[in-house]
Amino acid sequence: MSAPQSPVDWGDTPDPHAIRPRRLDGWTVLRILVCAFGLVSLAYWGYIAWPFPMPGILFMIGTPVFAAVVWYLFRSQASPIETDIVGKTIVEVALVIAAGGCWISIGHPVVGLVFILVAALSGVVQFRKETR
Repeated sequence: MSAPQSPVDWGDTPDPHAIRPRRLDGWTVLRILVCAFGLVSLAYWGYIAWPFPMPGILFMIGTPVFAAVVWYLFRSQASPIETDIVGKTIVEVALVIAAGGCWISIGHPVVGLVFILVAALSGVVQFRKETR
């Protein structure tokens, strides 16, 4: 019989000074650009669609902040709320459609539809990476 292990005995201790560089490929860059453009789209919509200064400033700041918080809570890799892949997909689709819908509502449907298509492509690639 072997001696019982303590609950803190995890085996070999990893070297805390070893730096593992993050892998940055073209799809990751596209994903970052899609997320940034989505947040800028929501802020621009708040600026254009609402009377300035109030409630325009509220929507210009509040809409992208709300979207970023929802993304962090339900979709990000560091999410504090465990969500299955279906829930993550629903949140991502809702945010992408909201950002694309902003462009459509202010009279730029081509920008909105192209954004939705590029974001959908980025989302499918990310989904495939996560399910491997």
